[in-house]
Amino acid sequence: MFRRIVSIGLGVIAGYLMALGVVQVVAAWGLWPDRETARASEQVTQVMRLLNKHYVDSGEVRGEKLAEHAIESMVGALDPYSQFLPPRAFQTLEEEVDGQFGGIGVQVEAVDDRIVVVAPIAGTPGERAGILRGDVLVKVDGADVRGLKLEEFVGKLRGKPGTFVSVTLERGEPVRVIELKLKREIIKVDSVRDAELLADGIGYVRVTVFAEKTGEEFQAALEKLRSQGAKALVIDLRNNPGGLLSAAAEMVEPFFPRGELIVYTEGRRREDRMELRSEGSADPLRLPLAILVNGGSASAAEIVAGALRDTRRAVLVGEKTFGKGSVQTLFPLKGDAALRLTTARYYTPSGVTIHERGIQPDLKEVLTPEQEKAVFLHRLRPDITDPAEFKERFGVPFATDTQLEVALKELRAELAGEAPSFGPAPKPEPESDATAPDSAAGAQADKAAPAEVAP
Repeated sequence: MFRRIVSIGLGVIAGYLMALGVVQVVAAWGLWPDRETARASEQVTQVMRLLNKHYVDSGEVRGEKLAEHAIESMVGALDPYSQFLPPRAFQTLEEEVDGQFGGIGVQVEAVDDRIVVVAPIAGTPGERAGILRGDVLVKVDGADVRGLKLEEFVGKLRGKPGTFVSVTLERGEPVRVIELKLKREIIKVDSVRDAELLADGIGYVRVTVFAEKTGEEFQAALEKLRSQGAKALVIDLRNNPGGLLSAAAEMVEPFFPRGELIVYTEGRRREDRMELRSEGSADPLRLPLAILVNGGSASAAEIVAGALRDTRRAVLVGEKTFGKGSVQTLFPLKGDAALRLTTARYYTPSGVTIHERGIQPDLKEVLTPEQEKAVFLHRLRPDITDPAEFKERFGVPFATDTQLEVALKELRAELAGEAPSFGPAPKPEPESDATAPDSAAGAQADKAAPAEVAP
């Protein structure tokens, strides 16, 4: 059953990947069972009728418009990830899940009426233009976008591949205004990249997103590196926004024996708990592992990092992860709209919740925004090694990937027989509102049959 759940990281790829977290879809929307909700809905209906009949501007009180505003207000007050999706927004979401759309390829979230970049997507116009995590997007084609909803912002950035869009962003303190003109492309994200054997028999592989074939691609990269003599492995999850939860599980399965717990969710009731366990072999692969993470590592990426760290199979290097660990359920509505509602949270094998906490690395190593930009630009253009040429071409000084260096140092020590630098054992979170009946919404989810959202 857990294979039906989809985890699509925070933010929006715009093309933006919409902030879904862990998502499941249900096929039907029944009637609320309790009388209190029935009475409240009658009052809402009464107010809508009065507005429609008496309000001075008749164009503002059409039934469909009033209903949309009412639902948006109810759902928007719950949490940042629950959302009413009008038909166009729902269609956009379906396009994103399909994995192809015209855009610039950055990942954002809405923070205090601002559109903030979480991470650029590897190999897209946004990354090549040098957009950085933390940049605030303030204009699109000269129009102010502050205060826009995410789906409205997505609509402005999307367009036919080959067309141009101008964006204005603000960066740093003091604020620096940057204007860019970008050519839209079909956004197709290669999920596993840069698999290479480094010195001392240490393999490196970068996973940029968790898509349908990520597990298969990772397994192929792993076999390639081992055939080349890899005795240890660095998995780079920096700026990985998440993706399919099933892909995240498939990626870690080579390191887990069959049946071992990878992640689980808790909803309103104890019987709502769902577990995802390894379907790997009885004889898992054992080799020193280091995982690179930062503030752009989210959702499914955090599941991978949390599962491997919890079970003492990997050391985490870098910066604290984003902290996106909630489950959203999609309820299709009449009129081609949908409701996305938070119904559960997921937990690492030891019972630790990632949501709004993130995961602290075992070995902390922070890159400044300029250093991070230089590191990822160098991965795109490894042929440019002269510092002067690099600075002239990209506008930032060449920087060494110190996070990778720390990981390599750790793995060399492990290969030499030293104990790994794992942090203290994570402590489970106390039972709290994760299983408490805090809203009527969860009761609805019980009645609906889940169906997979697949890219």
